[in-house]
Amino acid sequence: MSKESPPCQAQACDLQDCLGRNTYHPEKCDNILRQLYECCQQMYKANPQSESSACPLPNVVDRWMKDHAK
Repeated sequence: MSKESPPCQAQACDLQDCLGRNTYHPEKCDNILRQLYECCQQMYKANPQSESSACPLPNVVDRWMKDHAK
């Protein structure tokens, strides 16, 4: 019996891999961090009661997106 990955898990894994490769230059992972937060934001918009071990709390996602507007 296989269990589905939590929402946005792929983006979280990509970010972890990137940070591992760029230990001294985490800014190189900014675009992957944005992808993770955008995924989380979409998940919370679709269902505010959603939960994922890959995503911070909704208020953290909202604040980060506001502080890092394109």
